[in-house]
Amino acid sequence: MLPLFTAFALDGWAQSSVGRGAPDPYEPPTIVGPDARGLFVGPDNKPDRYFPIVAAENGNVPAGVQPLSVDIFTSKDFYRDRELWSDPRYFRCNSPQGIEAQWGALGFPTIGDNPPASAAWGYCDRDYPRAEIVSPYPFKTAKAHYTALLEETKGKGGPTLYTQATLPDWNSVYERNRAKTASWYHGATLQVPTYLTLLTEEYQTRFVQQMYHYAATNAPQWPGSYCQPEGFMRRFAQYATTTPRVMMTPKLVQILNTGVTNFMTHITIGREFVEDGAVPYLGSAVARWYGETIGFWDQDALITWTSNIQGWIAHGAHEHSNALQTIEIYTPRKNEAGELIGLRHEAVLYDPEAFVEPVRIVQYWDKTGDLDEGDPYVYLECIQTIYPIDGRPTPLSPGTVFEYTMPDVYGRPWAQIWERYYEQGMQKPEEPPIFGFD
Repeated sequence: MLPLFTAFALDGWAQSSVGRGAPDPYEPPTIVGPDARGLFVGPDNKPDRYFPIVAAENGNVPAGVQPLSVDIFTSKDFYRDRELWSDPRYFRCNSPQGIEAQWGALGFPTIGDNPPASAAWGYCDRDYPRAEIVSPYPFKTAKAHYTALLEETKGKGGPTLYTQATLPDWNSVYERNRAKTASWYHGATLQVPTYLTLLTEEYQTRFVQQMYHYAATNAPQWPGSYCQPEGFMRRFAQYATTTPRVMMTPKLVQILNTGVTNFMTHITIGREFVEDGAVPYLGSAVARWYGETIGFWDQDALITWTSNIQGWIAHGAHEHSNALQTIEIYTPRKNEAGELIGLRHEAVLYDPEAFVEPVRIVQYWDKTGDLDEGDPYVYLECIQTIYPIDGRPTPLSPGTVFEYTMPDVYGRPWAQIWERYYEQGMQKPEEPPIFGFD
């Protein structure tokens, strides 16, 4: 196992529940890299006080590291390299975000003078503890997790039933913590092989396919570029849904947000799923882009279960399947005077098709104002001007005439493009290979 960042003591939360409130995951002091903007998060610039985090650049190799004879930047067939995927050097010790940003996705490329062979290296002696990613709770399914929390709440006399007059007042605008070290899911603090240990063999292949086309072909296929849905997991990404707006009634809590498109989470209080389909659902057994959510109150904690989610991708992160379900817990954060200053958002993800075991994401939201303060919400309508020309996202001017293949939106459209334009002659496995991660 690779050395970890230097550990530090976690204050955390005292865990007194069977299924929520475990200590926060570890937050490291820095990132794996490479990143030409260092720890800076924001517009396409780089303030002087932020320094690049790059182990070696322009084709050079970090001191003390023996490179492999082939890696993801030089491979002609990444499928054949599967036995190398567990070696961080195959990815030049890049984090997933480091690979995504190599060609300049964040404004400052690190790909070097002779791309892709001249790509930069991240730090091989940095990684994120896998144990801090997987769920600390004993449940194998979202239903079991939700049921346990509901029974626990009933044991205390709940669930809590509110009127509009007694409902906790979370009606506010928030800002989500976007620091590169704030969550493993932002993709900057862990090595790619560590990420792969979270995934089933099929989804390992899908993730490495994505990383290859970020690294070697410079052909990212971000759904938002084509005005396609952003997908359920985009809610957790670093550069999306950064200013959630919470609006509450006793029967429904709404969380409104934006990315390239609009995100709306409706938490219906006290309802139950229908469970006669492949996954639990509310309206009909048709997968929804952002799922369907039920919930209940345990005093001032809002506990939710989301199901019936359309399988999709969040760029820079893993694909998820239609089997994805989540348990999410929203709890208030208050100052010494008892005033609301933000929310703690704890989510446990269950996807037996994509994950080998459940994983957890914890994020913090800071209250920035009331709903009637600041700029009004801008409801986005995405007008497509970017199309995949010869396999690469290309901006087109009005009046341009071109040939366009209508994608199968429900058949991994990003992979359709990659395989058509960049994978001719590669040997994609027809069955799961005999390979695994320790």
